[in-house]
Amino acid sequence: MKKVLIIGAGPAGLTAAYELLEKSKDFDVTVFEESSVFGGISRTVNHNGNRMDMGGHRFFSKMEEVNGWWEKLLPLQGELSKDDIILGRTVPLENGGPDPENEDAVMLRRHRVSRILFDSKFYDYPVSLKMETLRNMGLFTTMEVGFSYLRSMLHKLPETNLENFYINRFGRKLYELFFEYYTENLWGRHPREIDASWGAQRVKGLSVTAVLKDVFGKIFKRRNRKVETSLIEEFKYPKFGPGQLWEVAAGKVREMGGKIITEARVSGFKKDESGKLVSLFYEKDGVKTETEGDIFISSMPVRDLVCGMNDVPDDIFQIAKGLPYRDYMTLGVLVKKLRLKNRTKLKTVGNIVPDCWVYVQDRNVKMGRFQIYNNWSPYMVRDLENTVWLGLEYFVNEGGSMWNMTEKEFSDLGIGEMMKLGLIGSRDDVLDFHLERVKKAYPAYFDTYDRMDELRNWLDTIPNLYCVGRNGQHRYNNIDHSMATSFETVKNILGGVTGKSNIWNVNTEKEYHEVSKQN
Repeated sequence: MKKVLIIGAGPAGLTAAYELLEKSKDFDVTVFEESSVFGGISRTVNHNGNRMDMGGHRFFSKMEEVNGWWEKLLPLQGELSKDDIILGRTVPLENGGPDPENEDAVMLRRHRVSRILFDSKFYDYPVSLKMETLRNMGLFTTMEVGFSYLRSMLHKLPETNLENFYINRFGRKLYELFFEYYTENLWGRHPREIDASWGAQRVKGLSVTAVLKDVFGKIFKRRNRKVETSLIEEFKYPKFGPGQLWEVAAGKVREMGGKIITEARVSGFKKDESGKLVSLFYEKDGVKTETEGDIFISSMPVRDLVCGMNDVPDDIFQIAKGLPYRDYMTLGVLVKKLRLKNRTKLKTVGNIVPDCWVYVQDRNVKMGRFQIYNNWSPYMVRDLENTVWLGLEYFVNEGGSMWNMTEKEFSDLGIGEMMKLGLIGSRDDVLDFHLERVKKAYPAYFDTYDRMDELRNWLDTIPNLYCVGRNGQHRYNNIDHSMATSFETVKNILGGVTGKSNIWNVNTEKEYHEVSKQN
């Protein structure tokens, strides 16, 4: 029986463990998780009965294998959820599916609303072509946006950086209004310093042209219209947030005989003379332990993986050491009410704005986004009808001034910015708050990232090592793409395939992530 060692109990690591154990009895699987919880950045934090989603995770995929996997662990709802009942609202229900009012193992269907808060006005994200948008912009700015976009269609810029990538798809005016500052706030670097491939992965096929196609597709009710990921109108969501799915997955892994060691930080690896990995070192309760293995599946940051190995060529070591990351802090804030007015036609409990999250485009604050957990799931909030539970999101660097703030200092900053943005009237509106920090939340596309192919080629020379997931590949993957890297890895292991290009190519080919099989 081959011993498989998996680093990380996030989406990629747990998917790999589950798939190996379900499809074969020939593997002894052990998962090492640095924290005490499952899901990585996709975890759920429970604070006094109010739950926080680290980063906001829509469960939406065009990959049937992924959708089937999710629904196998958490079946789609068969009855209305709490807020639907209160509002008299209907949603598609699964025949024979669980009742979220009485059962916990359930996936909800949710309506997606994500908007931009700019100049104290709401704009759809992506920016839509409707009268409200035109009124908010004003005639002069609207004309500027239109002519700017036409200019970008006629004169394409070389896509040598993220700034040019955005301008080619949206025009310079829209870029300056809605992308430039937000991107710089997110990464701590100006878009012209960032590789264009980040835009290709995250924005995918989205552009003004895609928005127009979607608008006219709705008008003429075209069936099977292709929908870009950022344009989806409905998504699935676990009753208690994303971490619930991974808690269920971890339970299944253990039921099938897999071992999961939590609070175990993997700190190093040993290679033999042939270049194969033979063991890893992990630290738990102050004790360092070496564990031998036959196959290694890593979802840990590439920088830590390579820098923890022996016999690494100096140039490869320097590439790995120079890979950048952006860290993340979120402040959960429980308030009595929001001052923001719901001017949409969408009904919500308490008539709060219907957004799942809002992108903040205000150069006077550091806040990047805020989530409204009430709208993700009614079960994320202890007192749904009388409180609003928010997550204020900040993009920071580990060890920086904001990262080192105490919870009280950071709450003063966040609550002050809520007042500045008009979310609340005074500090008296705040009932509770809670701070969470996430290290290496976002693999970044600058510094030594332009040599990532060299690093990947060297990693592929280690025959029994497979790199999966967002940090494992230093690629800004969504949950489904992180899972897909593990699907491909398990297929290779079971099929005896030695090449790894199919694993690395997940979420790089345009057709792979933009078009579903039905279209």
